[in-house]
Amino acid sequence: MKARRIARELALLSISQLPTKPERIATQQLQDVVVAAIRTLTAEAQETLETAVAELERGSDRLLSSQTRAADLQSSRAMVQDAMDLAQAAINRIGHAVEIPEFVQLANQQEVRDYVLEILTQVQKSRTEIDQLLETSMVDWQVHRLVRIDQDILRIAIAEMWFLGIPEQVAINEAVELAKRYSGEDGHRFINGVLRRVSQQIASRV
Repeated sequence: MKARRIARELALLSISQLPTKPERIATQQLQDVVVAAIRTLTAEAQETLETAVAELERGSDRLLSSQTRAADLQSSRAMVQDAMDLAQAAINRIGHAVEIPEFVQLANQQEVRDYVLEILTQVQKSRTEIDQLLETSMVDWQVHRLVRIDQDILRIAIAEMWFLGIPEQVAINEAVELAKRYSGEDGHRFINGVLRRVSQQIASRV
């Protein structure tokens, strides 16, 4: 995992906890917000593993039922398929949970934390300008109507490409990856389209 990718994700998990007025933010407060986000991830890993265990137990029960309680072959096959689906879901959850300790370890590196704080500070400092740029870049839509996670992904990407010197394509690609992980089913496509229009707006201002 790259340090800045971890930092972006950590910033996304932290940004909703910030006060609405930028002047009220202190460095220590930002540090506390980041620590809280890391603790949330740790708790999420534990919950994910517990859910995976429950799915494996249910899958085991379905397999047993397919052998002892199925009325016919078709019912038995359906039960076996249910067991396989549950096992696959459990494997996917375990795979995600296994990534979290590495994420937490990297999140504690100074390089990662410094960039998280840089993102959070810039987003808060320039939120008005960022949201105005967003409004002019969206077609028949308004920033406040977006789900919060999409707003925050967009704000982080714009802060990076407009103020933090990150190449536009890199910022867009990273935002799309965040959206695939945290947004709705088609969120990444929407965010990709908006950010491409944003990049054109930024280019026209230079």
